[in-house]
Amino acid sequence: MSIGNDLTYKIIGCAMKVHRTMGPGFQEVIYQRCLAIELERADLSFQREQEQPVYYDSIQVGTRRADFIVENQIVVELKAVVQLEDAHLAQAKNYTVAYGFPLGLLINFGGKSLEYKLMFNPRQEQDSQN
Repeated sequence: MSIGNDLTYKIIGCAMKVHRTMGPGFQEVIYQRCLAIELERADLSFQREQEQPVYYDSIQVGTRRADFIVENQIVVELKAVVQLEDAHLAQAKNYTVAYGFPLGLLINFGGKSLEYKLMFNPRQEQDSQN
């Protein structure tokens, strides 16, 4: 399964079904539970709230949790806000880098239409160019 195409399309399709069914206005955790149901129905393997250590200068300074790791290939971060802000994009990109995956997906259920952004891991882009 191609990470950039097939997998992201399947995940976005699952999210669209959740948004069509539920609409905006719920807390993020509700969308997370609904998306887990749809990912299972799509036969996608995933982990929820996978904890990842955060390091500064090789010293662990904390942890973070992404909403989903799908097929052990892509970090999926959910929001339920009226409009995505730069801080949400930065968080999703940081998760993508921290988990070491080539792609991350930020999905927002809070608007009238489902909104999603694909995040590329800048470290992996640099590695592929060298």
